[in-house]
Amino acid sequence: MIYLQLFLSFFKIGLFGFGGGLAILSLIQHEVLAYGWMSEKEFVDIVAISQVTPGPIGINCATYVGYTATQSVWGSVLATGAMILPSLVIMLVLCKVYLVLSTRFADNVYFQNTLRYLRFAVLGLIAAAALLLITPATFIDHWSIILFGAVFVLTILPQLIHGKRPTTKRALATLSHPILLISLAGIAGYLIYR
Repeated sequence: MIYLQLFLSFFKIGLFGFGGGLAILSLIQHEVLAYGWMSEKEFVDIVAISQVTPGPIGINCATYVGYTATQSVWGSVLATGAMILPSLVIMLVLCKVYLVLSTRFADNVYFQNTLRYLRFAVLGLIAAAALLLITPATFIDHWSIILFGAVFVLTILPQLIHGKRPTTKRALATLSHPILLISLAGIAGYLIYR
């Protein structure tokens, strides 16, 4: 019975919890205390442990609560799985809808233009988040500004080039791959600031 309660609680949290880990801690706390899986002090300790361990705090919390409530690894697997299941299902459905629409409307100019402009909207949202990080504490000299500008340009450039030169676009897309950019920026930061 505890496994069913655990699954339903964390499935509900995963389905209705918006705003990330810290925003859903109150939902997790409510479920934990309502079922008596642990005391409030134990929950606070688990939140502290979840913050210092790698990974999303909500998932870490679900894992620890699942283990503590059942005294079993299967409880932690169940709670973690229940927490990510709604997001997984929603993303799989959206991906399927996108694939169907992109196949069906592959030649539709309006659909393709909509997708192209959505990319710019996403880039704008990312740029807005990046602007929040531009502070004197993070940009300590001209090298940090140059490094940030280079990564920004390499990220946005493939979106601006379309149509005429597929080899140039392909080369820029390869160069602007996120893992490659992060690795190159890390190496450059290490070499500059060691």
